[in-house]
Amino acid sequence: MALSQTKDNRGRISTWLAENKFENRPLGFDYQGVEIIEIKAQDLPSIAVALYAYGFNYLRCQCAYDVGPREKLASVYFLTKLEDNADQPEEICLKVFVSRENCSIPSVFWIWKTADFQERESFDMFGIIYESHPHLKRILMPDSWIGWPLRKDYITPDFFELQDAY
Repeated sequence: MALSQTKDNRGRISTWLAENKFENRPLGFDYQGVEIIEIKAQDLPSIAVALYAYGFNYLRCQCAYDVGPREKLASVYFLTKLEDNADQPEEICLKVFVSRENCSIPSVFWIWKTADFQERESFDMFGIIYESHPHLKRILMPDSWIGWPLRKDYITPDFFELQDAY
């Protein structure tokens, strides 16, 4: 049993969330013992604020991935609790799965400013809309680009027009 795991296979943070009436589903632990929790998109703002108040004051990374062709898209949040006197910072991983047809998730920019460029990259590569993000626009691809290049069902164009290549 992992250090922060309880009898019913819930980690410490998942148990705390459940005790405080936040709906979540534990997904286990990664190879470093970081607890992974699945939450619904509509619950993200309230859970993010609760975790921030709990002490997770740093969004280390936000990324996205495509589960598979005709399957869901995932937005992943790695949160860290930074404390002055802690030997090892506590970490947690949140996953939000959304359908390809309705791939909209509330932005956490207003809680952790580090989400700014990370959510923009997930939008640009996967087409996930981060509601209430103040600058949600393409960051890697030109504005005229059609499609979401990192989706597994993306069809690569037959040609590329290089503009301002040198």
